[in-house]
Amino acid sequence: MLRRRPALLIRPALDDDPLHATLTELRPTQQLHGLGAGRTRPVWEPVATLLRTTGRDWDRRTHRIAVLARRLPAAVSQRWIADRPTDGDALVLRAFVETDRAPADDHAAVRGAEHLCLRATEACPEDPAPWLALLSLMHSCAVPVKDAVPVWTEAVNRAPWLRTSYHRLLRYLSPRGHGTVPDMMDFAWQAAVRAPHGSPLALLPVAARVELMAHRQGEAPIGSLGAGGNWNEPRAVHEIDLALRNWFDAAAPPHAEAVTDLNVLAFALTRAHRPDEAAPVLRRLGRHMTPHPWNLLPEPERTFTYWRDRATGR
Repeated sequence: MLRRRPALLIRPALDDDPLHATLTELRPTQQLHGLGAGRTRPVWEPVATLLRTTGRDWDRRTHRIAVLARRLPAAVSQRWIADRPTDGDALVLRAFVETDRAPADDHAAVRGAEHLCLRATEACPEDPAPWLALLSLMHSCAVPVKDAVPVWTEAVNRAPWLRTSYHRLLRYLSPRGHGTVPDMMDFAWQAAVRAPHGSPLALLPVAARVELMAHRQGEAPIGSLGAGGNWNEPRAVHEIDLALRNWFDAAAPPHAEAVTDLNVLAFALTRAHRPDEAAPVLRRLGRHMTPHPWNLLPEPERTFTYWRDRATGR
């Protein structure tokens, strides 16, 4: 009798079950009749509770706020800030919502989003998240890198090795953003070698190489699958080795976006034809798949499942 494969888990919350539960409770289909009509508590209360219990874990907090801003009905954060206009958590979440949605050519919307970010920095002076919201707004408005770096520095000063800060600047420095390939690759390498042992920033050069692959694929889709970001060149081998040695093999405590990083590492190892080293990474992932970077390949879910089943002996 054939065993049925367990379904893949592809979800914005990754492996964060409390975040997933909050999103499920407030999913848009439940907001069709007056946004919480008939509720005995404010519609935003589950979000407030989640962020309150997250505390000063800046890594987990930033991940949760970013996902909530993208996935919750916008009216949830609108209602929260209307009910609690000075609540720091409400301001930070609303800043993320507005910076994600403000059209770059709508000057009034951009100014409003910027104002919200600055209000959030005042309400939560120790929190790096409002500065990252402002950095995202600058990215969408194509502000030059040299003018964005001071904002990034504000976030780094508050949480020196916060994964999200480095990945957001990496996106800024990408040729698909507002930078160049040399700037992106050099930034990623310098951050990786300076980061503490066990930091997920050891994976940043591999993430940059994936970004390079996406850039090349956008420029020349036909030839990019073969060339694929040259995963076997000496520097790429060194980057993957660094990620394995300084992060994956370091037995560091899991961070909020570990699932994302494990997918990037598994992808890189399979592209580099290192299946034996990919196997423990895929076993740690289990059913958790992220669309990116597998969506750089023609059949992402099928490819991930092939390597995952090979690693687990299915």
